[in-house]
Amino acid sequence: MFPRLKADFQQIAEEQLARAAISDVVFTHEDWKPLPSPVRKYFETGGFTGKPKMSSMNIIFSKVNFILSPKKPAISIDYTQYNFVQQPTRIALIDTKMYGIPFQGLDSYVDGEGSMKGVLAKMFTLFNQRGEEMDQASLVTFLSETLLLPSAAIQSYITWEPIDDTHARANISYYGITAGGIFSFRDNGECLSFTTDDRTAIGMDGTKQRVRWSAYMEDYKLIDGVRQPTHLKAVWHYDSGDLVYFDSRNFQVKYQ
Repeated sequence: MFPRLKADFQQIAEEQLARAAISDVVFTHEDWKPLPSPVRKYFETGGFTGKPKMSSMNIIFSKVNFILSPKKPAISIDYTQYNFVQQPTRIALIDTKMYGIPFQGLDSYVDGEGSMKGVLAKMFTLFNQRGEEMDQASLVTFLSETLLLPSAAIQSYITWEPIDDTHARANISYYGITAGGIFSFRDNGECLSFTTDDRTAIGMDGTKQRVRWSAYMEDYKLIDGVRQPTHLKAVWHYDSGDLVYFDSRNFQVKYQ
Protein backbone atom coordinates (compact mmCIF):
# COMPACT_ATOMS: atom_id res chain seq x y z
CA MET A 1 0.00 0.00 0.00
CA PHE A 2 1.08 3.56 -0.72
CA PRO A 3 1.38 4.70 2.93
CA ARG A 4 3.79 1.85 3.67
CA LEU A 5 6.55 3.29 1.50
CA LYS A 6 7.03 6.29 3.76
CA ALA A 7 6.62 4.12 6.86
CA ASP A 8 9.17 1.64 5.53
CA PHE A 9 11.60 4.47 4.82
CA GLN A 10 11.20 5.90 8.31
CA GLN A 11 11.57 2.49 9.93
CA ILE A 12 14.79 1.68 8.06
CA ALA A 13 16.18 5.14 8.83
CA GLU A 14 15.42 4.79 12.54
CA GLU A 15 16.96 1.33 12.71
CA GLN A 16 20.12 2.43 10.93
CA LEU A 17 20.46 5.65 12.94
CA ALA A 18 20.15 3.66 16.17
CA ARG A 19 23.05 1.45 15.04
CA ALA A 20 25.23 4.32 13.82
CA ALA A 21 27.83 5.22 16.43
CA ILE A 22 28.41 8.92 17.09
CA SER A 23 32.13 9.65 17.35
CA ASP A 24 34.05 12.58 18.78
CA VAL A 25 37.12 11.61 16.73
CA VAL A 26 38.07 14.13 14.06
CA PHE A 27 39.66 13.80 10.63
CA THR A 28 43.41 14.38 10.52
CA HIS A 29 45.90 14.76 7.69
CA GLU A 30 46.89 11.13 8.30
CA ASP A 31 43.44 10.03 7.12
CA TRP A 32 44.04 11.50 3.67
CA LYS A 33 47.63 10.33 3.15
CA PRO A 34 46.82 6.91 1.59
CA LEU A 35 44.51 8.50 -1.00
CA PRO A 36 45.48 9.42 -4.59
CA SER A 37 46.66 13.01 -4.88
CA PRO A 38 43.48 14.58 -6.34
CA VAL A 39 41.28 12.87 -3.71
CA ARG A 40 43.68 13.93 -0.96
CA LYS A 41 43.63 17.51 -2.31
CA TYR A 42 39.81 17.48 -2.37
CA PHE A 43 39.60 16.71 1.35
CA GLU A 44 42.57 18.84 2.42
CA THR A 45 41.35 21.96 0.62
CA GLY A 46 37.69 21.29 1.37
CA GLY A 47 37.91 21.99 5.08
CA PHE A 48 37.24 18.46 6.35
CA THR A 49 40.43 18.16 8.41
CA GLY A 50 39.54 18.72 12.05
CA LYS A 51 35.85 18.02 11.48
CA PRO A 52 34.17 15.11 13.35
CA LYS A 53 34.13 11.76 11.58
CA MET A 54 30.51 11.13 10.67
CA SER A 55 28.65 7.81 10.72
CA SER A 56 25.79 8.90 8.47
CA MET A 57 24.66 11.57 6.04
CA ASN A 58 21.18 12.96 5.50
CA ILE A 59 20.40 15.03 2.40
CA ILE A 60 17.05 16.75 2.04
CA PHE A 61 16.29 17.85 -1.53
CA SER A 62 13.44 20.17 -2.48
CA LYS A 63 11.89 20.71 -5.90
CA VAL A 64 14.27 18.46 -7.81
CA ASN A 65 13.84 18.46 -11.58
CA PHE A 66 13.31 14.72 -12.12
CA ILE A 67 12.62 12.50 -15.12
CA LEU A 68 11.25 9.06 -14.28
CA SER A 69 11.57 7.66 -17.82
CA PRO A 70 13.28 8.92 -21.02
CA LYS A 71 9.90 9.29 -22.72
CA LYS A 72 8.27 11.12 -19.81
CA PRO A 73 8.37 14.88 -19.09
CA ALA A 74 10.19 16.21 -16.05
CA ILE A 75 8.36 16.51 -12.74
CA SER A 76 9.26 18.30 -9.50
CA ILE A 77 9.97 16.04 -6.54
CA ASP A 78 11.04 16.23 -2.92
CA TYR A 79 13.73 13.66 -2.14
CA THR A 80 15.04 12.64 1.27
CA GLN A 81 18.14 10.45 1.50
CA TYR A 82 20.28 8.72 4.13
CA ASN A 83 23.71 7.12 3.66
CA PHE A 84 25.35 5.05 6.41
CA VAL A 85 29.07 4.36 6.75
CA GLN A 86 29.50 1.24 8.92
CA GLN A 87 28.39 -0.92 6.02
CA PRO A 88 27.31 0.57 2.69
CA THR A 89 23.64 1.46 3.17
CA ARG A 90 21.55 3.99 1.30
CA ILE A 91 17.83 4.79 1.40
CA ALA A 92 15.86 7.51 -0.34
CA LEU A 93 12.22 8.54 -0.50
CA ILE A 94 10.54 10.37 -3.38
CA ASP A 95 7.38 12.30 -2.51
CA THR A 96 5.56 14.11 -5.30
CA LYS A 97 2.57 14.20 -7.63
CA MET A 98 2.46 12.99 -11.20
CA TYR A 99 -0.08 14.98 -13.19
CA GLY A 100 -1.90 15.77 -9.96
CA ILE A 101 -1.85 12.16 -8.69
CA PRO A 102 0.15 11.33 -5.54
CA PHE A 103 3.32 9.32 -6.16
CA GLN A 104 5.89 7.94 -3.76
CA GLY A 105 9.05 6.00 -4.51
CA LEU A 106 11.43 4.13 -2.22
CA ASP A 107 15.02 3.54 -3.31
CA SER A 108 16.87 1.29 -0.85
CA TYR A 109 20.16 -0.55 -0.48
CA VAL A 110 20.18 -2.48 2.79
CA ASP A 111 22.17 -5.62 3.68
CA GLY A 112 23.46 -5.85 0.12
CA GLU A 113 20.04 -5.84 -1.55
CA GLY A 114 19.00 -2.98 -3.81
CA SER A 115 15.43 -2.20 -4.73
CA MET A 116 13.32 0.55 -6.26
CA LYS A 117 9.56 0.73 -5.70
CA GLY A 118 7.09 3.23 -7.07
CA VAL A 119 3.40 3.53 -6.20
CA LEU A 120 0.83 5.82 -7.80
CA ALA A 121 -2.51 6.93 -6.36
CA LYS A 122 -2.05 4.88 -3.19
CA MET A 123 -2.69 1.57 -4.92
CA PHE A 124 -1.02 1.16 -8.33
CA THR A 125 2.51 -0.24 -8.29
CA LEU A 126 4.32 1.31 -11.24
CA PHE A 127 7.54 -0.63 -10.67
CA ASN A 128 9.25 -2.86 -8.11
CA GLN A 129 12.78 -3.55 -9.28
CA ARG A 130 15.14 -6.02 -7.61
CA GLY A 131 17.93 -8.38 -8.57
CA GLU A 132 21.68 -8.48 -9.14
CA GLU A 133 21.68 -5.45 -11.45
CA MET A 134 19.91 -3.39 -8.79
CA ASP A 135 22.34 -4.61 -6.13
CA GLN A 136 25.35 -3.45 -8.12
CA ALA A 137 23.68 -0.21 -9.24
CA SER A 138 22.84 0.66 -5.65
CA LEU A 139 26.37 -0.09 -4.49
CA VAL A 140 27.97 2.10 -7.16
CA THR A 141 25.50 4.90 -6.40
CA PHE A 142 26.69 4.80 -2.79
CA LEU A 143 30.27 4.98 -4.09
CA SER A 144 29.46 8.03 -6.23
CA GLU A 145 28.45 9.95 -3.10
CA THR A 146 31.42 9.08 -0.90
CA LEU A 147 33.16 12.43 -1.39
CA LEU A 148 30.14 14.00 0.29
CA LEU A 149 30.58 11.45 3.10
CA PRO A 150 34.33 11.42 3.86
CA SER A 151 34.13 8.71 6.53
CA ALA A 152 33.00 6.28 3.83
CA ALA A 153 35.81 7.29 1.47
CA ILE A 154 38.44 6.02 3.93
CA GLN A 155 36.75 2.70 4.76
CA SER A 156 38.43 -0.57 3.84
CA TYR A 157 35.57 -1.54 1.52
CA ILE A 158 36.70 1.21 -0.88
CA THR A 159 40.02 1.00 -2.69
CA TRP A 160 41.57 3.86 -4.63
CA GLU A 161 43.77 3.80 -7.73
CA PRO A 162 45.73 6.87 -8.89
CA ILE A 163 45.37 7.89 -12.53
CA ASP A 164 46.76 11.42 -12.81
CA ASP A 165 46.57 14.82 -11.10
CA THR A 166 42.86 15.26 -11.79
CA HIS A 167 41.51 11.71 -11.98
CA ALA A 168 41.31 8.71 -9.64
CA ARG A 169 39.52 5.40 -9.83
CA ALA A 170 37.58 4.00 -6.88
CA ASN A 171 36.28 0.48 -6.38
CA ILE A 172 33.84 -0.67 -3.73
CA SER A 173 33.41 -4.28 -2.65
CA TYR A 174 30.82 -5.55 -0.20
CA TYR A 175 28.39 -8.45 0.11
CA GLY A 176 30.31 -10.26 -2.65
CA ILE A 177 29.64 -7.47 -5.16
CA THR A 178 32.17 -5.10 -6.70
CA ALA A 179 31.60 -1.87 -8.62
CA GLY A 180 33.78 1.04 -9.62
CA GLY A 181 34.16 4.28 -11.46
CA ILE A 182 36.33 7.34 -12.05
CA PHE A 183 36.24 10.61 -10.14
CA SER A 184 37.31 13.72 -12.06
CA PHE A 185 38.61 16.84 -10.33
CA ARG A 186 39.38 20.45 -11.14
CA ASP A 187 42.85 21.85 -10.54
CA ASN A 188 41.57 23.71 -7.45
CA GLY A 189 40.62 20.43 -5.76
CA GLU A 190 36.89 20.49 -6.43
CA CYS A 191 35.36 17.22 -7.63
CA LEU A 192 33.67 17.65 -10.99
CA SER A 193 32.11 14.23 -11.60
CA PHE A 194 31.94 10.50 -11.05
CA THR A 195 31.43 8.20 -14.06
CA THR A 196 30.77 4.47 -14.14
CA ASP A 197 29.83 1.65 -16.50
CA ASP A 198 28.55 -0.46 -13.60
CA ARG A 199 24.95 0.77 -13.57
CA THR A 200 22.09 -0.77 -15.50
CA ALA A 201 19.23 1.46 -16.64
CA ILE A 202 16.07 -0.44 -15.74
CA GLY A 203 12.89 0.83 -17.36
CA MET A 204 9.51 1.04 -15.66
CA ASP A 205 8.52 -1.96 -17.79
CA GLY A 206 11.48 -3.98 -16.50
CA THR A 207 13.67 -3.63 -19.61
CA LYS A 208 17.39 -3.46 -18.88
CA GLN A 209 20.14 -1.58 -20.67
CA ARG A 210 23.78 -1.13 -19.71
CA VAL A 211 24.41 2.61 -19.96
CA ARG A 212 27.27 4.81 -18.84
CA TRP A 213 26.18 6.96 -15.88
CA SER A 214 27.61 10.11 -14.31
CA ALA A 215 27.01 12.21 -11.23
CA TYR A 216 28.07 15.88 -11.48
CA MET A 217 28.95 18.21 -8.58
CA GLU A 218 29.01 21.92 -9.34
CA ASP A 219 28.83 25.46 -7.89
CA TYR A 220 30.84 24.90 -4.72
CA LYS A 221 30.30 27.12 -1.70
CA LEU A 222 31.67 27.25 1.84
CA ILE A 223 28.98 25.89 4.19
CA ASP A 224 29.72 25.50 7.91
CA GLY A 225 33.43 25.65 7.15
CA VAL A 226 33.30 22.92 4.50
CA ARG A 227 33.41 23.43 0.74
CA GLN A 228 30.38 21.68 -0.73
CA PRO A 229 28.72 21.51 -4.14
CA THR A 230 25.36 23.26 -4.33
CA HIS A 231 24.30 21.81 -7.69
CA LEU A 232 24.00 18.05 -8.17
CA LYS A 233 23.03 16.25 -11.37
CA ALA A 234 22.68 12.61 -12.40
CA VAL A 235 23.00 11.74 -16.09
CA TRP A 236 22.46 8.67 -18.26
CA HIS A 237 24.72 8.76 -21.34
CA TYR A 238 22.46 7.06 -23.89
CA ASP A 239 23.62 6.53 -27.47
CA SER A 240 20.84 8.93 -28.50
CA GLY A 241 22.19 11.62 -26.18
CA ASP A 242 22.62 12.54 -22.53
CA LEU A 243 19.59 12.47 -20.23
CA VAL A 244 19.85 14.67 -17.14
CA TYR A 245 17.20 12.95 -15.05
CA PHE A 246 18.03 14.37 -11.60
CA ASP A 247 18.88 18.06 -11.29
CA SER A 248 18.91 19.83 -7.93
CA ARG A 249 20.07 23.22 -6.67
CA ASN A 250 18.05 23.17 -3.44
CA PHE A 251 19.29 20.72 -0.82
CA GLN A 252 20.81 20.56 2.64
CA VAL A 253 23.43 18.08 3.88
CA LYS A 254 23.45 17.00 7.54
CA TYR A 255 25.88 14.66 9.29
CA GLN A 256 25.71 12.50 12.39
